[in-house]
Amino acid sequence: METGGKILVVDDDLSVRQFLTIMLERTGHRVKAAASGAEAFRVLQNDEYDLVITDLKMPDISGLDVIRRVKELAPQTEVIMITAFATTDSAVEAMKNGAFDYVIKPFKIDELRLIVDKALTQQRLASENRALREELRERDHYQNIIGTSDAMHAVFDLIERVKDTRINILITGESGTGKELVARAIHVAGKRSDAAFLGINCGAIPESLIESELFGHRRGAFTGAVQNKKGLFEAANNGTLFLDEIGELPLGMQVKLLRALQERKIKAVGGLEEIDVDVRIIAATNRDLQKEVAEGRFREDLFYRLNVVPIPLPPLRDRRTDIPALTAHFAAKYADEYGLPEPELDDAAFRNLLAYDYPGNVRELENIIERVVALGLDAIPVSSRGEPTQPLSQRWPARDAFFTVDEFPEEGVALEDKLSEFESKLIGEALRRTGGKKKEAAKLLGLTFRQFRYKLGKVEGDAG
Repeated sequence: METGGKILVVDDDLSVRQFLTIMLERTGHRVKAAASGAEAFRVLQNDEYDLVITDLKMPDISGLDVIRRVKELAPQTEVIMITAFATTDSAVEAMKNGAFDYVIKPFKIDELRLIVDKALTQQRLASENRALREELRERDHYQNIIGTSDAMHAVFDLIERVKDTRINILITGESGTGKELVARAIHVAGKRSDAAFLGINCGAIPESLIESELFGHRRGAFTGAVQNKKGLFEAANNGTLFLDEIGELPLGMQVKLLRALQERKIKAVGGLEEIDVDVRIIAATNRDLQKEVAEGRFREDLFYRLNVVPIPLPPLRDRRTDIPALTAHFAAKYADEYGLPEPELDDAAFRNLLAYDYPGNVRELENIIERVVALGLDAIPVSSRGEPTQPLSQRWPARDAFFTVDEFPEEGVALEDKLSEFESKLIGEALRRTGGKKKEAAKLLGLTFRQFRYKLGKVEGDAG
């Protein structure tokens, strides 16, 4: 049996409180007792417990009210009800309100211990499963969105702020900047993650079929409609619909999309009834939609309906400080995929990677590193200018030397500046080696995640 549970005992009978406290503490649990439901409410407001054991009949607030309050404040806490007046109705009511089990007074000590052990085991397993889901969720949806630049921090901040809302989002940026990755991150990180994330490239579907793709159709609606088909709006109900290349959507369909967004209702092609839908819309484009509006190719009302929260993604050439971490991530990914060693990039290789302008953005960098893993360093493109667009002494230098004590300059040094510079380089190297994963970088440096975030923010502030 695992011991060490944190337990709250609620009973108006002093002898029962004392008995349960002694029994539970002897088996290694931490116990607090409350003499009434009102006192239990105050305790629960200020602290969390693994398990609550409550009497059913109490003069002020009943055990059923305690169960409801526990589940309202801390749904993960298990509750055992004890009573001398057990009836089928009271037991059913307790279980309906979330009780783990109930025990009839006078209870047998071994029976109560067994139920307590089962309840705590259930609580621990549920907590571990939640933690594992969160870990997997964070790893799965953020692992490919890598960056420590100010521009990417702004993107991460927006993801966190909108992830649990139903607000419409418009992601803009050049091809290859990772618009779909950001859309998926918003979905997986938020409350809608248990529902579907579905996407459509508005420029890849023939105009004659796109209405059916979005809203569905009924049998016989057109030639080839041999059965009813559910559209993406309906299939993504309670989830997220990603409209990629929204600027390619024909004007006629823009009107129908606008109505669906306004009314939150759709009508299938050939159908008569309207269907209510609750879908979060994330659209993306590499076009300047305001220019498209001005030139009459995109509806102004639809633009404003989609552009409630704009998320602009910077091109890779404007966030070159992220190239080392991205390079390390892609090198590890493809080395593992092909069963080959990770390439060792020398200064010349890094200079070329930092100097190149990446018209295809992050997608192009990924393709380059995949070729490097497979073919060697000759696959790295050389800048047409023949020199880096930024000096290598930028925020995350590739492999700069740091003078030794034996090389102490005659003119002396500014110690605090040198220590800050060295700290910056260590942070950068840790991020490179972990593919930009901050929690793993913190472990490499022997720091807590909170300490690492503080130091990273300080370094970026100094560099900005």
